Amino acid sequence: MKKLLVASANQEVLGVVKSACLNYTDYFEPIFCPETDEALSFVDYELPEIKILDFTSAEINCHAILKAISSDPWLHNGGIIAIASSPSEAQKIEDLKDPNILIVQTLYTFKQNFDGLLRSLIRNQQFLFNRGMQDRIGSEEKGFFVCDNNPMDIRLYTGFLVNYLYCTNRIDDDGRFALQSTLMELLTNALEHGNCGISYEEKSEWLNKGGIILDLIDKKLRMPEYADRKIHIEYEIGKEKSTFVIKDDGEGFDWRSRLSDDTPGVEEAHGRGIALSKSLVSDLRYNDKGNEVSFDIQNIRNVSNTVPGIMIPFKAVEYKKHDIVCRQNEPSNDLYFIVSGRYGVYANRKLISVLTPNDMFIGEMAFLLNDRRSATIMAAEDGKLIRIPKTMFLNLIRKNPHYGLFLSKLLAQRVIRQNRRTLQLSAEIAQLKGQK
Repeated sequence: MKKLLVASANQEVLGVVKSACLNYTDYFEPIFCPETDEALSFVDYELPEIKILDFTSAEINCHAILKAISSDPWLHNGGIIAIASSPSEAQKIEDLKDPNILIVQTLYTFKQNFDGLLRSLIRNQQFLFNRGMQDRIGSEEKGFFVCDNNPMDIRLYTGFLVNYLYCTNRIDDDGRFALQSTLMELLTNALEHGNCGISYEEKSEWLNKGGIILDLIDKKLRMPEYADRKIHIEYEIGKEKSTFVIKDDGEGFDWRSRLSDDTPGVEEAHGRGIALSKSLVSDLRYNDKGNEVSFDIQNIRNVSNTVPGIMIPFKAVEYKKHDIVCRQNEPSNDLYFIVSGRYGVYANRKLISVLTPNDMFIGEMAFLLNDRRSATIMAAEDGKLIRIPKTMFLNLIRKNPHYGLFLSKLLAQRVIRQNRRTLQLSAEIAQLKGQK
């Protein structure tokens, strides 16, 4: 069961959340925080995957909560559902372009759609987890979504994919922006021009007359020939790169003219998105018909970690290949955060493991247990580590308790993986004995 932060004092919002969560008691437990400090404390201690920030509540400073989450990479897990009082306020929140926000809705649309939002979150819960907590590190994954012609779904699935790759350390902040911008542009194009059959000229005329694009989409979807169309999203996340395929049920379009950097003119309010997307990702390509587009992004697996907020004041120390980080049986007075590089773990001069940025820390067991180092750590390649003295780390934990919780969860996750590996080895040994 996932805890659902509800930062709201609005009785309408509270009622909608309570009612919807009753249908999904096995999945979500809403935690209501009607005050800013209470919500911030809950974020720090519980690291909730889903946060509902109600900007209609005057009693709560949702911008302060959003800033606190955005400023600390280790709080970038799951996503935020933002509630606005009006379409204009919703647009202002959208304009923040905060990648932690899964979706922005007005109070009216939130009341209409929240139950459906929870269903989508349940169906795609594999994308919602704490940074570093996933079991899938090192794996290759593929899958697909079938998306309705709803801008809400587009934003939601974009958020799922972007946050997943970011939290599994496959993309950095720049890659996060590039992937989010590209997915939003191409999915919106599939909706408007593909499934709704809105031409560039028709959209221009509608906007020039002061129309709202959502109204034009709604008008088109009321027509039988467009009503049942879907957007199909496929993804394949590999070790070196990730590939995405977006297909609509429309008639296609002249994509070749839209890949040009000089079409249309810069004065136009729209129409340059495809060319921009091409500049942000690798190998953007269409099928001949123009109703399917694919692109790649290069992964940065095991390259570097985003430095969490409390560690920014500490200087990263460079280690060259074969440099010794610490030696077996030394006193454990420091914890090391892995910024980049790979590090061999040697017990009694035998290599037993290799640590990478996905492991986050070096020496955390001895550090927490006040024990001596159980192994020697040697740099397997050039890299960077942040060394944190124990007394300073404990002071930081007192001020930022979610880091202590995160470290505890990380250790628990490692124990679970080791137990699974032990059971697997025991089964393999038993099988070999049975064959004799």
